[in-house]
Amino acid sequence: MGSGRKQMMPPVNGEVPAAGLRRIVVTGGAGFIGSSYVRYSLQHYPHIEVVVLDKLTYAGNLENLRDVWDRIAFIQGDIADPTVVRKALAGADMVLNFAAESHVDRSLLDPRPFVRTNVEGTVVLLDEARRAEVRRFLHVSTDEVYGDVSHTTQHSTETDPVVPRSPYAASKAAAEHLVLAYGSSYGLDVVITRGSNTYGPNQYPEKIIPLFITNALEGKHLPVYGDGSAIRDYMHVQDHVTGIGVVLLRGVAGGVYNLGAREQISGIEVASSILELLGLSPDQIRLVPDRPGHDYRYSVDPSKAEALGWSRRWTFREGLSHTVDWYHRNTTWWRDVRSGREFQQLQQDWYLSRAE
Repeated sequence: MGSGRKQMMPPVNGEVPAAGLRRIVVTGGAGFIGSSYVRYSLQHYPHIEVVVLDKLTYAGNLENLRDVWDRIAFIQGDIADPTVVRKALAGADMVLNFAAESHVDRSLLDPRPFVRTNVEGTVVLLDEARRAEVRRFLHVSTDEVYGDVSHTTQHSTETDPVVPRSPYAASKAAAEHLVLAYGSSYGLDVVITRGSNTYGPNQYPEKIIPLFITNALEGKHLPVYGDGSAIRDYMHVQDHVTGIGVVLLRGVAGGVYNLGAREQISGIEVASSILELLGLSPDQIRLVPDRPGHDYRYSVDPSKAEALGWSRRWTFREGLSHTVDWYHRNTTWWRDVRSGREFQQLQQDWYLSRAE
C-alpha cells in the first residue's frame, strides 16, 4: 500500500475488523447511498468514528441521518474546497467518496456542476488523502461509464473500455481515471466500485423509481422515456452498500469492482410493477420523448466482487415492494422534498416540457 501501512482484512465471521481502524470519512454521507452506507458501517463496526462531509445540495438531506445523528460527526462543506476537506480528513484512516452530482437529466441541462463536483472535487479529495496518509481511498462510481451495451447480450466487465455517453457518465469516468492515476503515480491505495442503478428508501425523487412511486401516489402520470424498453440492472441500496463495505476491506489496491444485481428490468416494467403493487391503473403510464443520447442497456458482471464474498440479497420484486412500502409510509419526507424549488424547477424544465 502506498502509505506503507498494512491493508486490513475483515474476519471471515463478519465481526469488527482488526484493531487499528479508528476513523473513516464518508463524503456525500447525507445523500441516498451515502447515508445508507453510514448506517451499514455503524451497525457492523460500532467502534469506528464516522465523519460525514456533505455540502447539503438539493439531494443531501439531514433527515436521512436523523436516526444516527448522535453517533456521527458532521461537517458541512464542498469536496472541492481544500480547506474544508483537509479538516474533515485529519486523522482519517479511510475515505469513501460518495459525493457526486448524479442525475443524467440534470447533466444534460447543465454539465458544469458535474465537472466541478465529480472531477475537481475528486482531485481535491485525492490530494488531501495523500496529505493525510489515509490507508485507503474508495471511490464510488457507476456502471454508466461503460456506455450503452444494447448492441450485445454481454455483461460489462472491469477490463472493458469506458465509453461514457452523457455528461454525468463522462464526469464519473474522468474521476475514475484520476483515482487510478493517483494510485499509479503517488502510491495512494485506491479502489473503485461501479454500481448499477440503485434504489431504495430515502432516494431523492428525481430518479425513476422514487419519481414513479411518488407520482403514482399523487395520481400523476409516470413518464417513461421512448418506448419503455431501456434496460437497467436495478440493485437495492442495502446490497450496494454491503458490496462497498466488502470491497473497502477486501479489494485489491488499484482494483475496480462491478456491483450489480444480475437483473434486467425495462422502464415500462418498472412503471407497471409500481402501479401493480399500489393497486393502481396502468393508464397512469405516459410515454414521453426519449432522452437525448439515451443508453438503452446497462448490465455488469459482478463476479469479481462476488469472489470477495459479496452477493446481492434482494430480488427486484422484493426490493421494489419494500421501497414502495417505505414511500407509502413516509409521505412527509417525500412531500417536503417534492415541494422544494430544485425539484419543482427540474419538473418544469425537463419532465413537464417533454410531456407536452
